[in-house]
Parts: sequence; C-alpha cells; structure tokens
Amino acid sequence: MTISRRDFGRMLIAAPAAGLFVHPLAGVARAAGRRPNSRWAGVQVGLNVPYSFGTRTAMNAEQILGRCVALGVSTVELRGQAIEISLGLPEDLVLGPAPSDYTAVYETGSGLPEAPGNVMAANAPTRTRLSEAQIATYRVAAARLRAWRATVAMDRAAAIRAAYERAGVQIGVIKFDGISEMAPEEYDYIFRLAKALGARTVSGEFSMRAAEQMAAPAERHGVWAGLHNHLAVTPAIWEAAFAKGRYIGANVDIGHYFAGNGESPLPFIARYPERITHLHVKDKTRDNRNVAFGTGDTPVKAILQAIRDNRWSHIQATIEYEIPLPEGADRDAELRRAIAYCRRCLLNEV
Repeated sequence: MTISRRDFGRMLIAAPAAGLFVHPLAGVARAAGRRPNSRWAGVQVGLNVPYSFGTRTAMNAEQILGRCVALGVSTVELRGQAIEISLGLPEDLVLGPAPSDYTAVYETGSGLPEAPGNVMAANAPTRTRLSEAQIATYRVAAARLRAWRATVAMDRAAAIRAAYERAGVQIGVIKFDGISEMAPEEYDYIFRLAKALGARTVSGEFSMRAAEQMAAPAERHGVWAGLHNHLAVTPAIWEAAFAKGRYIGANVDIGHYFAGNGESPLPFIARYPERITHLHVKDKTRDNRNVAFGTGDTPVKAILQAIRDNRWSHIQATIEYEIPLPEGADRDAELRRAIAYCRRCLLNEV
C-alpha cells in the first residue's frame, strides 16, 4: 500500500486528535495477523531507518512504516528528515549531514587523550570534506530550516506516533544531523518532538559541544541525548561527555568502537549500562570493513547476550546496516538475514 506525502499530510491536518488518526497500514497489519515483533528474550532489536534502507533523506515516515511492518521490525531509530518531511517540510529544506557531521571534530577536555581533529577524514575514506561553498550553502538552508521548525505543531507529530503504534512499531529513538550546530530553540524543538513521538532518546553525532549544549534541554524534557561514536571515541572521552549532564548517554556503535579501540565495547557497556541509550549493531573486521553478521570480528553475539542476561532491557539493539551491496541486490532480504542473526543469538541458536 503506497500513500503519497501529500495525501499523508492531508490526513494529518484532517485528524482532529492524535488518537483519532489511524494509519491504513495499521489495519493491514492487524488483518494479516502479523503485527511486527522484534523483541526476543527481553531484548528489543530495532533498525536505523531509512539509513539502513540506503538513504538518509529520500523517504518519509509513512513509507518507512510500511517497510518496517513488512520486515517484522517493531522498534526504530527514525531519522529527523523522514519525520519532518511528513510534517510538511519543503523539499529544498531536506538537508543531509551538517558540516560538523562530515568533519567530526571531537574536542576533548583537560587531561584527556588527544583525538585527531578530522577523525572521519582520517579513518573513514568514504566520508568527504565539504568545500567552503558547500558549507556556506548549508548554513543558509539551515537558517531557513530553523525558522520552519518554529512553526511545527506537536499534535501533528503525535499523529505520526499514533500511526506507528497502531501498526505495532515503536519510535524508540529519533536521530538528527547537525546536533553540534543547533540554536538553543532547536534543541528545545528536537526534545519536544521526541516526546511527542514517544521516543526515549534523541541521537546524533558525537562532539563535546553537543554534550554541553544538549545537557540542560535533555534534563528539562526528561529525554536522553544518545551521542553516536566513531573510531576515535575512547572510554575516557565518553566519561568526559557523561560529566556534562545526567541525561547525556552513549549510542554505542559496537562496530566503530571495536575497530577504533581494538577491543570489545562490552566492558565499557557493563561499566555504564545506565548511560547506554542504544547500540548500533553491525559486524566489522579489525581493519574496519563492514561484513555480514556473524562473519566479522566484532563480538555481536556476546554483546546481545550480555544485554539479555543482565536484563538491560532499556538498551535498544539497533541494527545499522552499512554493508556494501551490489547493484540490483535485494536489500530487504539482506536486512532479514541481519535481523534473523540477532534473533538466533538471543535464542541461543548460533
């Protein structure tokens, strides 16, 4: 079933209250008797969407919902672009990563180990540096986006939440690009939006500035800020970020952590389970290649089973699918394999 962005927007506007808005896909899921369920042995396995579908900006919330229902996924980390498209964001303001997301400048506090200034450029050749002209263009669009965000009515976001929940999908996390560059009113906006969507966490790329700027609004709204690590983030850097506020948490990318630190992230997770908002689950080799789940060096099975055995039920195990696929490959089939691998790990079938 396909619903256009325009039609979905009309339904949102027409809905007198979030509780009266029923997404058509919810009825499909119930009629087929196949409400999605990706919780096994007490661990909620989710999906980073639409990133795991191979895009950041080309899908809206309703398109993502239909695909998640078909995949049997019952919780998601939903990107801000998809949400805002469904809230009526003009197409020319659907922005990709911010300049800070490309350069990933990680600042460290006094006495902490030095971290390379341009971590992503050094360690991940697939990330490119932006030109000065590109950065200037982004800044202009970001200012317009900021003005648009000030007009968003949260009852429309609540209608999206109702559609997802009726279809059996929980929006556990929302992810925003550019969290290091937002204005104070935008931090308030993203946390209010998270609450309207029923999310426990707002996530974004790690920086010490993001930790500092998000600490107060996160605590004020009672919503976690889950900062996502790349290769250069060490336990000491995480600890410095945690010191900025009691709602500053870690979105631990277990593949990046393993490849960047040369060791399992499990001891770090076990030391700070209350600070771990969610994981990004992937399998990498020691030399930082993404490979099929169960074929790399990242201790995916041990980590999932530790969440299960320690009953860290608040830690959402979010699959972030980054394995390069040949043209014409069936991405959903590959996603199902990744999901099934996580299920087998949790049910002791691997």
